[in-house]
Amino acid sequence: MAELRTTLALEEEEEDEPEYVQFKVILLGDGAVGKTSLAMRFCQDHFAKQYKQTIGVDFFVKRVTLRQETGDVNVCMQIWDIGGQSIGGKMVTSYIFGSHAVVLCYDITNYQSFQHLEDWYSLVRRTFAGAQMPYVALMANKQDLSHIRAVKPEKHSQFADENDLYSYLVSARTGENVSPSFYRIAADLAGVTLSRPELEVTQNPCKAEIINHQTTRRGPPRDQRRGHSQVGQELRRHVIRSALRAPCCLPSSPSPPPMLPDPAPSC
Repeated sequence: MAELRTTLALEEEEEDEPEYVQFKVILLGDGAVGKTSLAMRFCQDHFAKQYKQTIGVDFFVKRVTLRQETGDVNVCMQIWDIGGQSIGGKMVTSYIFGSHAVVLCYDITNYQSFQHLEDWYSLVRRTFAGAQMPYVALMANKQDLSHIRAVKPEKHSQFADENDLYSYLVSARTGENVSPSFYRIAADLAGVTLSRPELEVTQNPCKAEIINHQTTRRGPPRDQRRGHSQVGQELRRHVIRSALRAPCCLPSSPSPPPMLPDPAPSC
């Protein structure tokens, strides 16, 4: 009887749990462009300030619900974070094969990471040679550092247009546009059309951070400079007091030359 109740409970749980459509999403790009930070920001809403290199591949899972009038669509996104050094490895094509979406990531402050996207995209085309290409997107990370941008927006748009890629501008540090971008990818894969307000709702609150960009001052530390300033002031006071105490020694005016007698008249 107890076994029958357990079986019925499991069946009820399975009926209550919604069915998910699963998609495999690959993040490609050079090391340190922020692929892991993007995955963590989307899946966990977390940003790690310390950089940790991804060796091989790392995995993240995010379940999202796409609302529509005909019924909600539940999507399970399996995000594969491929290490930047894997471009020359033997396993990278195995990681990419079978993916539904490929996201090419680069750092807008690192022009070399943008140039290397040609190699990453060529690797994707070779992997899917003779088969249907997956959904491919171009994602520019670190938009919060636009004041030191090395890749102009025109270059980004040109590369996306030439290769027929979907374009996204995000910041893993602040979270700007990260969730809406991945929600848009999930909706495109599931065949669901999301309006702009529906995408904006998925945006988590961005956290502002004040960073001191002032360069280090040259010279001794502030406390030491304060000590030097006090010593200088005391020295000036001592010199002034010494000058006031000294007797006034003005130079005497020169005495006039002695008067010579008049010469005697000549006879």
